[in-house]
Amino acid sequence: MAVSHRGAISFGMVHIPVGLYTATQDNDIHFNQLCKEDGSRVKYKKVCASCGKEVGSRDIVKGFEYEPNKYVTLTDDDFEKAKSEKDKSIQILHFTDLQNVHPIYFDKTYHAIPEQGGDKAYELLRRAMLEEKKIAVAKTVLGTKEKLLALIPTEHGLLVETLFFADEIKDAPKEPANVQVADTELQMAKTLIGAMVKPFEPEQFKDEYREKLWEIINGKIQGKEIVVSDDTVEYNVINLMDALKQSLEEAGALVK
Repeated sequence: MAVSHRGAISFGMVHIPVGLYTATQDNDIHFNQLCKEDGSRVKYKKVCASCGKEVGSRDIVKGFEYEPNKYVTLTDDDFEKAKSEKDKSIQILHFTDLQNVHPIYFDKTYHAIPEQGGDKAYELLRRAMLEEKKIAVAKTVLGTKEKLLALIPTEHGLLVETLFFADEIKDAPKEPANVQVADTELQMAKTLIGAMVKPFEPEQFKDEYREKLWEIINGKIQGKEIVVSDDTVEYNVINLMDALKQSLEEAGALVK
């Protein structure tokens, strides 16, 4: 697995060299766009808006539009000049409880792996954070963007989660209605939740839609006729108490 970023976790005067490796992967089925008429691939070209010529990657530079149709260009050296030594490291700002970071801020997950000479300091930080039940809030520059980070200890290592900044979070379009619920309804809902509590075992779940899509794709490759099963679920609006009772009965938690 290729390293996504190299740096050092700065913890007071301690510096821990680490490499960041992506912790997730894209397993979606990807499709190409084809011409409906003859099935040929549809290709996209980068074309100069002025002369109409196709432009290669070597001839493309980054430009910031400061006035309509007026740009200032930046090179890779310009981006590097903007980075201080602090920006190049993963600077721990403070420690906090994981529950203090709202899930809406989480973006992308990396494995932080210690590099040569960093094993002991890495283990010291991981174990201290784990035993104190704390995570670290940090900052660094990844590529050309500054990132807010959460360093989360696990039983086997450290996860680095990129976070959105506060000004990147959008408010909900409207607040949910403040509807009153009866005590009996609330208690039944709690009972239902209790009956459905079990450990989270991610290996028990799979992408069933993707599997069905693969069946259709393989069937078409083999020239088979695709039969769509009718598994439509009808949702009827019923009394809330009746719905809770029915759910509890199905969960085997209804006391009669």
